[in-house]
Amino acid sequence: MPHAIRFHETGGPDVLVWEEVDLGEPGAGEARIRHTAIGLNYVDTYVRSGLYPASLPSALGTEAAGVVEAIGPGVTDVKVGDRVAYSGGPQGAYAEERVMLADRLVVLPDGISDQQAAAMMLKGMTAQYLLRQTYKVKEGDTILFHAAAGGVGLIACQWAKALGATVIGTVGSDEKAELARTHGCDHPIVYARENFVERVREITSGRMVPVVYDSVGKDTFSASLDCLAPRGLLVLFGQSSGAVEPVDLGMLAQKGSLYVTRPTLRTYADTRADLLAISRDLFDVVLSGKVKIEVNQSYPLRDAARAHQDLQARKTTGSTVLTV
Repeated sequence: MPHAIRFHETGGPDVLVWEEVDLGEPGAGEARIRHTAIGLNYVDTYVRSGLYPASLPSALGTEAAGVVEAIGPGVTDVKVGDRVAYSGGPQGAYAEERVMLADRLVVLPDGISDQQAAAMMLKGMTAQYLLRQTYKVKEGDTILFHAAAGGVGLIACQWAKALGATVIGTVGSDEKAELARTHGCDHPIVYARENFVERVREITSGRMVPVVYDSVGKDTFSASLDCLAPRGLLVLFGQSSGAVEPVDLGMLAQKGSLYVTRPTLRTYADTRADLLAISRDLFDVVLSGKVKIEVNQSYPLRDAARAHQDLQARKTTGSTVLTV
């Protein structure tokens, strides 16, 4: 039987266990995939720790690439032998094989490897809806992107630069500042020693920015609002430092009639048509060479606990995959 990473109690990386799973055959509308590469994402730590509730025992992971091994009745979106990738749906990507709904699978074009696909589906499609839908970045914009050297950040910086924006990004070290700079970030700010609100004010000559993309949450939320120009938008799409405390909405008026949104990929890619449109846009920008997908770390799937430890210790940069 194939193996998978699962957890029977919430907690630290040590709760992850490698065990056999019984898959069965795909039912109507389903496909069985043999994974070749699995994406590691910070949201996986939220599920494992219990921050995001899961029914125990639980599988883990929502992003992977592989090959279709079998299809159930009525499946027309994919066929046996297709190279496919996905992001979203039930937990369970941390597995050698899995059965899932076929309409959530996207056939990979030539020119994009399985490891690239596993590294970019969640992060890349997140960057797509952030930059192309939640706030449509246009030529001449100056934007602020937190965690610019992270997986989403490195993709978003390149994409925003290709759209003609000036990119300001926060990072945790000089090494990460250089990494962000080489991926399109015009003004990396090392937040450990620089006040990013003051730096944004300096860079923009006091105009501030129309949009802040914030996946950090509690530690940056209030200061992110201070970086916005009047009627600016704070896009809170994660909370790596913890959940944001309740906000007095009157503060948004006082700071300049500001907007705040908490988007998710699940909402933006809810229908198959939306999923195909977002993924097609992502594939096109990667195949054009404007956005490069680089896998900076790779761990065997059975070593997922070590990968989680390194991710939370901020030892990783960019994209990380688990290999089968």
